[in-house]
Amino acid sequence: MDIGDCTVGMGITGSFCSFGKATETARTLTAKCKKVVPVYSYNAQMLNTRFGKAGEFMGEIKEITGEDGIKTLQQAERVGPEKMFDVMLIYPCTGNTAAKLANGIIDTPVLLAAKAHMRNQRPVIIGISTNDALGINFKNIGKLMNMKNIFFVPFGQDDFITKPNSLVCEKKLIIDTIESVLEGKQVQPVILGK
Repeated sequence: MDIGDCTVGMGITGSFCSFGKATETARTLTAKCKKVVPVYSYNAQMLNTRFGKAGEFMGEIKEITGEDGIKTLQQAERVGPEKMFDVMLIYPCTGNTAAKLANGIIDTPVLLAAKAHMRNQRPVIIGISTNDALGINFKNIGKLMNMKNIFFVPFGQDDFITKPNSLVCEKKLIIDTIESVLEGKQVQPVILGK
């Protein structure tokens, strides 16, 4: 399948410092793909932070994609039966979301959409963005890397001096990752150097 024929579900979780990059990613995906449907975690929908107001962020994503997005469990449940996406990208993916997905805890619209999507043997791509990836969440990332139909946007340490456990994916490799996943392959290398 060509990326231009692809419908992408874009799961957005509460890595608030990454929302600017998520907006850029939505813009890039919308330009390259047939359709982009945002899927919001509850925290991404409701929490105002020093990085901005949730409502304004969602308004900007809607303006870019033309889609209201999936905001409830009831809406997310339809992802599987309706085969809504060709690929689901969770970006930014917090450590909390990664941990829940790795352990089968499905309690947000993003997680239910991912589970419903995977039941059709379709790929989920993780764009990790968490301060505890090399700490308490390391085992969960390892579990996800060994699960069928789960792929990763290449990632590395963003600030190993002041945040030695932090990992973030390389946003500019999201399109390459999707193209590789559409061929059934994990783009390499997954772990990036300095």
